[in-house]
Amino acid sequence: MFLHGFAPLFWAGAKETLALAVLSLAVSVLLGLLGASSKLSRHGPLRGLATVYTTLIRSVPDLVLMLLLFYSIQIAVNHLTDAFGWDHFDIDPFTAGMLTLGFIYGTYFTETFRGAFLAVPREQLEAGTAYGMSGLRVFGRILFPQMMRFALPGIGNNWQVLVKATALVSIIGLTDVVRVAQDAGKSTFNMFFFILIAALIYLAVTSASNLVLMALERRYSIGVRHAEL
Repeated sequence: MFLHGFAPLFWAGAKETLALAVLSLAVSVLLGLLGASSKLSRHGPLRGLATVYTTLIRSVPDLVLMLLLFYSIQIAVNHLTDAFGWDHFDIDPFTAGMLTLGFIYGTYFTETFRGAFLAVPREQLEAGTAYGMSGLRVFGRILFPQMMRFALPGIGNNWQVLVKATALVSIIGLTDVVRVAQDAGKSTFNMFFFILIAALIYLAVTSASNLVLMALERRYSIGVRHAEL
């Protein structure tokens, strides 16, 4: 029998892994935009806070941060429920993993977006403002399309690393691809085979992601290619 009957579990684990990666990406992109804006802000406290965030988080291994943040979130929830006399509840591994990965990789997206923002000529933004565009319109029509062209290589790299980092969430109890592979390997005494299956699933996700990223790079490089011709 294919995968010794573990095929449905692998399918469920793959969907769990992909959902975790996508939602963690959304959190990290949001934090990255906020962090990059703060680092480029004229306000010293915002710049200092963003610098502490990126420096501290990038200096600690992801696994250590995963365990620290998972338990600190649960402890904070316990204190909150005690303070208000509410019933205790446990943070599920999926939510904890999503918030933790988003928080960690928000630091990398901060630097990616900061560099991309700086690469857009300021004169073009000033010209848009002088033309009468609002700040939101300048961002949507001038800054964002050009920023994405510079940011996409870094976004692609961060996404690939983020997908692989979802494997860490199995440590806190998430039934993802890695956990399914471990359970299947232990029950069949064929650990190498099932870990190889998990590796192939990750390879399939990252390979499909490369196709999407290449399409996005072509989309945001249209004007540049035309100008070069």
